[in-house]
Amino acid sequence: MRTVGVEEELLLVDPVTGEPRALSAAVLARASLDDAGQDVFEKELHEEMLEFATHPQADLERLHAEIVRCREEAARHAGGIGCAVAALATSPLPVTPSIGVNRRYEWMAAQYGVVVHEQLVLGCHVHVSVDSDEEGVAVLDRVRPWLPVLTALSANSPFWQGRDSSYSSYRSRVWQRWPSAGPTELFGSAERYHRRVADMLATGTILDDGMVYFDVRLSQRYPTVEFRVADVCLDAGTAVALAAVARALVDTAAREWRAGTEPDDHSVSLLRLAAWRAARSGLTEELLHPVTMRRLPAEAVVRALLEHVEDALADCGDRDRVREEAARLLRHGNGAGVQRDLLARAGSLRDVVAACVRRTQAS
Repeated sequence: MRTVGVEEELLLVDPVTGEPRALSAAVLARASLDDAGQDVFEKELHEEMLEFATHPQADLERLHAEIVRCREEAARHAGGIGCAVAALATSPLPVTPSIGVNRRYEWMAAQYGVVVHEQLVLGCHVHVSVDSDEEGVAVLDRVRPWLPVLTALSANSPFWQGRDSSYSSYRSRVWQRWPSAGPTELFGSAERYHRRVADMLATGTILDDGMVYFDVRLSQRYPTVEFRVADVCLDAGTAVALAAVARALVDTAAREWRAGTEPDDHSVSLLRLAAWRAARSGLTEELLHPVTMRRLPAEAVVRALLEHVEDALADCGDRDRVREEAARLLRHGNGAGVQRDLLARAGSLRDVVAACVRRTQAS
């Protein structure tokens, strides 16, 4: 069974006002004194962010437990310096982000200007193990059209700078401002993939291969493919379900490759439209069907995804978990729907943040 790992980025906020706080260095300093936290938490581009990564897990119950434990540890370390953590993909309240002190970040600020200052966005990255780069690239080519459905399921960023953005995943729209971000054309082989990355580096537009921000890519550090399209999820259970779907997509794609089934040759232009529609609609309206690229109700497209990976989910024992979480999201709403419902009931974005802080720690 393939292993899967999750990276989550959490927002540091004031527990009273709900405003983001630039305290990641202080939180990391506290975590470094704790043996359990030394290798778990990392700094990110902005000081208002805190990232953690799980260990690779084959058992999703263990993955769930580790995500919950990391969230609890993050909350404990943050609470020790008077702030809190929230699994929010954008700040509902206005913020002027602080860039971390780091030579890499300084280069990015000088190169990209205002784009860097807009990137206080928080994602969930899923790593799934592969046997080789050749298998990994075959997977990249075959999962491309299904990625927008993951964005729709995870969408958790409706607010931007104190206003409703009209999007379910505005994070994904902000992220697309990086020059190397987004969907890719078919690669066909590992050699072509690595040549494309080398050509991008040769332009001098990006600093290193860590800035190859494809929607899904080969990891630079691990023998994995890395899915990068999801918002950080409000509930840990949603993140685990996404990890299960990502693993099933990899299994399904690898089987298709071995069977000689060619990938769908959708253009990057169509894939960008599908990604935009998923970011805009989330689970409340229509999405583009990954095969036909025609509009259908979100529920029908989610059902198509689950049917596409059903055998792989069943083989891993994940089918019931994923079906239940998908049904819950369609019935009660993803993170974006929850945040909008909270605002309608509470009347203030500060109360939305407070509720999401509690939910982050309770999941």
